[in-house]
Amino acid sequence: MIVRLELEKLGLYCTIIEFGRVETMGTISAEKISEIKIALLRYGLEVMDDKKSILVEKIKNLIIEMVHYSDGPLKINFSNYLSSKLNLDYTYLSNIFSEIQGTTIEHFIIGHKIGRVKTLMAYNDLNLTEISWKLHYSSVAHLSAQFKKVTGLTPSQFKQLSCQDRLELEDVGII
Repeated sequence: MIVRLELEKLGLYCTIIEFGRVETMGTISAEKISEIKIALLRYGLEVMDDKKSILVEKIKNLIIEMVHYSDGPLKINFSNYLSSKLNLDYTYLSNIFSEIQGTTIEHFIIGHKIGRVKTLMAYNDLNLTEISWKLHYSSVAHLSAQFKKVTGLTPSQFKQLSCQDRLELEDVGII
């Protein structure tokens, strides 16, 4: 809605507005694009007109979708999933991602998976075996090793610290 309203204020009418994509009637001058960037930046939105950056955002969104919103067993690995969704060779995707992000797709995936592990551990609803299965790890040992490599803590140390932090916040009256 924000994008549509801001574009209409600038005299532009959209034929398509989707997540990460806007189509308007006619061509837009460089001056008008600058006005759009300024208008949307006020809302924390950024205009990406570089094809590589747009592709990287698509890759990131697909990874986030798969890590955070997929509960069933993985039927396809990440590289095949990204290639099939974007209709591009994985090596090409990987090279562009590394060039723009300064990190690999694999590291980006691992970072999000560990973030998701932390969240799931904080909710206390699932044990480590269930979390391991949910996030498509081959074993609890693999999850634990990756968790320690990324955070410097074992999952049980992290959980203990999280519980301790909550208790301290309860003592202060924040929780």
